[in-house]
Amino acid sequence: MSLTAVFRHSVTLLVLLMLTSNAAWAKIQPSDAQRQASVEVAESLRYGHYSDAPLDDEWSRLAFERYLDVLDGQRAFLLSHDVDDFRHLEDRIDDMVFEGNLAPAYELYQRYHDRAESRFEWLLEKLDHGLDFTYDNDMRLEIDRRDASWADSEDELDELWRKRLKNAALTLDISGQDDEQVEANLRQRYEGQLSRLRQTNGEDVFGLFMAAVTSSIDPHTEYLSPRQGESFDIQMRLSLEGIGAMLQSDGEYVEVSSLVPGGPADRAGVLEPADRIVGVGQEDSDDTVNVVGMRLDEVVDLIRGPKGTVVRLEVVPAEAVDMTRSHEVEITRDTVNLEDQAAKGEVIEVEQEGGTKRIGVIKIPTFYVDFDAWQAGEEEFRSTTRDVAREVERLKSEGIDGIMLDLRNNGGGALQEANSLIGLFIDRGPTVQVRDARGRISLYGDTETGTLYDGPLAVLVNRLSASASEIFAGAIQDYGRGLVLGNATFGKGTVQTLSDLSHGQIKLTRAKFYRISGESTQHRGVEPDILFPDLVDPERIGESSLDNALEWDTVQEVQYRLYGEPWEYMETLRSRHRERADIQPNFVYLERRAELARRLREEHTSVSLNRELRQREVEARDAEQLALENQRREALGLDPLEELIDAREEDSDEDEPVERVQVTEAAAILADYAELTRRRLATRF
Repeated sequence: MSLTAVFRHSVTLLVLLMLTSNAAWAKIQPSDAQRQASVEVAESLRYGHYSDAPLDDEWSRLAFERYLDVLDGQRAFLLSHDVDDFRHLEDRIDDMVFEGNLAPAYELYQRYHDRAESRFEWLLEKLDHGLDFTYDNDMRLEIDRRDASWADSEDELDELWRKRLKNAALTLDISGQDDEQVEANLRQRYEGQLSRLRQTNGEDVFGLFMAAVTSSIDPHTEYLSPRQGESFDIQMRLSLEGIGAMLQSDGEYVEVSSLVPGGPADRAGVLEPADRIVGVGQEDSDDTVNVVGMRLDEVVDLIRGPKGTVVRLEVVPAEAVDMTRSHEVEITRDTVNLEDQAAKGEVIEVEQEGGTKRIGVIKIPTFYVDFDAWQAGEEEFRSTTRDVAREVERLKSEGIDGIMLDLRNNGGGALQEANSLIGLFIDRGPTVQVRDARGRISLYGDTETGTLYDGPLAVLVNRLSASASEIFAGAIQDYGRGLVLGNATFGKGTVQTLSDLSHGQIKLTRAKFYRISGESTQHRGVEPDILFPDLVDPERIGESSLDNALEWDTVQEVQYRLYGEPWEYMETLRSRHRERADIQPNFVYLERRAELARRLREEHTSVSLNRELRQREVEARDAEQLALENQRREALGLDPLEELIDAREEDSDEDEPVERVQVTEAAAILADYAELTRRRLATRF
């Protein structure tokens, strides 16, 4: 062992001794407050949850497996006999949570803790002896082990971790780091993971166990610790100073689930859903903290910061199959203001054989209302409906032939706003049904006579259009009031409420949304009349991608009258759309890139640990993506790229962003629809 390695090993031992001497590093035990909170969570789930959760032995087995997934989802620490030692809990979880008997759950965590601690020490010892890997054999590493069997021996796990360590080193090596940088990066990663593991306290363990308990019912039911509850309140007030991105855990990685409309990341245009964040740095330091394997809340804490400061993120793009291609982005932290999320309109001119059609497009980032001003009785409070109404009036005065509402990336918001917004386009009638846990159905609707706009209408949606957006799009579709264009929506058709516990809070699914046709928006979302290609992977983003999501079902439809029959024109509209899409470079690019991403995900379930083969695989994937990009650029008359660069950085004044083509094509479809309906009306008189 070199003198440098001896010194590092000594420092590591000193740090570990300091940590283990801390009183908090005793065996973790549940507190009385946590035991009481467990009882309250169990009662809330059994008596308050929408699905009438039975919390019986069958559920207990599901919760047990879920707890194992929460602790060791990649089957990388625990052995099969460790799991067998706790199999007796399979039919006891229900009794444990109702009785507040948390000791067995903490004991299982302790077994995981001991295995993980030993494993990180093993990894650091390997680094102390230096990385002496050769990358010339034919070994491969399975990327996702969630369905793998538990290892039967330490030797089996040792072999797995040798491969994982080798893969981590090879990934950094291929990305351009030298041996010293690779070793330093990996040491920071594993020392950080070990340090965080040893700082785990009883509140952390309780949170992990409650996460298993609640998420085995449905993915939106959640226990919030006192600290998490405070963070949730901050987010609801939209005063959180950060980058404006919703993050989620995906194995060892932190993944972008969505962007807050009008937030710093959304405005900067440097992040997209399913991007993975592997490093975080601050503007006053050149160092970047490797966050692979770090807990989600700790990554969030690193990204948060005072308004006006800059955070640096090392990001692996969503379309990357492995982690070899990353780039750094900078985002200036800021607060999200109501003005940033306000509805805004524009006019797009569409050339047709019969002349030019003017289509008004109103972008609605979220369904918002200034609750404080509304409750104070102020007459001019801001809301989605009021802002859209103003935009509609302005567009009408400019002589538009149709209006399109752009709800892409709109994750929902105030239900009352979705309800009142529908009322701008229909003359009274039901808008949505809400069924509670007892099966009682409440009907919401527009009670005001008259419409603000009764002309040709379309709604543009995508996979990130959720909740209130789906209610709006579904109602417009059911009424035959207009076209729904884009992609199948998220599929979140449930309602949650937040309740205080004696210790922490619980976010509980209490009701479910149904369209006036009787169909739920849950799980399936709203299917568009005309489908567009999308780069968001529905297997990674959306309700159907979440474990234990409630199923789609129906209730009885309500009485409502049709405002039109757009399906009569659908064959013609789809045919004309197809003709345009086949020759529109950006549309062709979107379709081919989406297909390539799908194929790569299906083909690459493992990665090679042979440097030459791995390099060829990476270069081949990059070459395919570069070829697609250059085909697009050639068709648009732009100079080709010599190497694969994030297309988000390549947009220029003459290169329309590929996502913009969805707006222009949707406007063209609406222009066709407007002309077809005009001709139909003309023949009636």
